[in-house]
Amino acid sequence: SGDSVSELREWRPVIYRKCTDTLWLLLFFLFWAGLMFITGYAVMAGAAERLVLGYDSFGNICGRKNTPVNGAPLSGQDMTNKKYVFFLNSCSLEMQSLKISSLSLCVSSCPQEQLNSLEDLQSFARNNGSCLCVYNLNISSYTLNPKAAELCPTLPVPPSKSFPLFNRCVPQNPECYSKYASVLISMVNEMDVFHRILSGILAGRDTVIGLSVLALAFSFILVLVFRFIRTLLVHTLIALVLFGLLFVSGVLWWLYYDYRNDPSTELETEKENIKFLLGYAIFSTIVTVVLLSLTLVLRKRLQFTVQLFQIVGKIIGRIPFLLFQPLWTFLILIVFWVFWVAVLLSLGTAGTAQTTAGGQVEYRALPGICYMAWYHFIGLIWTSEFILACQQMTIAGAVVTCYFNR
Repeated sequence: SGDSVSELREWRPVIYRKCTDTLWLLLFFLFWAGLMFITGYAVMAGAAERLVLGYDSFGNICGRKNTPVNGAPLSGQDMTNKKYVFFLNSCSLEMQSLKISSLSLCVSSCPQEQLNSLEDLQSFARNNGSCLCVYNLNISSYTLNPKAAELCPTLPVPPSKSFPLFNRCVPQNPECYSKYASVLISMVNEMDVFHRILSGILAGRDTVIGLSVLALAFSFILVLVFRFIRTLLVHTLIALVLFGLLFVSGVLWWLYYDYRNDPSTELETEKENIKFLLGYAIFSTIVTVVLLSLTLVLRKRLQFTVQLFQIVGKIIGRIPFLLFQPLWTFLILIVFWVFWVAVLLSLGTAGTAQTTAGGQVEYRALPGICYMAWYHFIGLIWTSEFILACQQMTIAGAVVTCYFNR
């Protein structure tokens, strides 16, 4: 009877195994075929450089060589050394149909001092190699051409400084800066959700990367601690988690109250951030209350948790390469997210170049881009979860095999 019991308890993998969720896997591959189509379309029709580097009124992307646009004689120029976007009337900008009405140029440097006359513009161009007038006007003609007042910036030209995010020459004069900022605020407020997401990604990319690396480091530390877990350490970890959640909930509620009563909140994205803060605060509070309740109810079973963690530590000791599995997953996710953001930026700039009066160029969005963006967003969620599920399946298989064969 003892032999029969040992045979019954001996664990072996199922001999006859088959694939599960075949239909969903097929749907996933078909979905990715659609993602590949969107990627190809975005690469062919989009130009992420326009969003990142900026472009002038003649269709030239600043900081790179350009191809000519039919009907625009000033397009197709080499702007490798001209990396900044300069508006000719930066002190009196107006917005029409989500576009700034002022003529814009690519320049090699922004004026650091106020320029009061055409002679000052000419001197600045000769000394700094940065022409602030339209490209077809020679430097020697700044003071001679009767149309120079139309082809050059409105005088006086305020001192400006290059804005690092989008390479714009931002005026430093308080009055001009307030008008400049109000136009940008109005433009952002009238953007659709898709383009706001793009601007949010560009603005917060450093924070997202930093938090991802920090989360990876904390994960490794926590996994290493499993091998030395004890009852006191479990109580300490639980207390730290609960106090941490209480602290986060308090900070979120304080930030929500502070931003809600801030009179300087004008951007629509800032108003949306307030709504998100409220949602995060409510969610964090609910999670904190639930975990506090579970801790009080299950406090007598903490010893079982300690034993479970000790088993996990022993399994990690037998299979040390499990420690590197989250690293591979993290690297794969980083590659996928970089690919996803690159395609999203290309989608956001997908448009056809059309010439307008005066040889200027406008980029008009192609139809159906918004639907492609939502399809692309679903791809982010589904693919990220698929990659994480592959990691969970790998770790679960290794742990189960080691546990039942110990």
